Amino acid sequence: MKLALNNTTIEKYFGFLIRLDNLSKKRLIIKLTESIDENENSTIDLKTMYGSWEDSRTSDEIISDLKFSRIEKSNPIDL
Repeated sequence: MKLALNNTTIEKYFGFLIRLDNLSKKRLIIKLTESIDENENSTIDLKTMYGSWEDSRTSDEIISDLKFSRIEKSNPIDL
């Protein structure tokens, strides 16, 4: 599965990567170049995953299950 990034996210990564020394940048460029796949159609946009959670429970049942499964930090767990 491949992830498609928008320009804002790419700019954030670039802001971090620009601070690397030249040798590290060159090695990163080589790694990225090697990782380029011939099949560009295999990228998946995160927006396409919206609504992919499937569950037969109602939202109230899910919330109730989450609350019930929480562990109170003030009660130590005996191991």
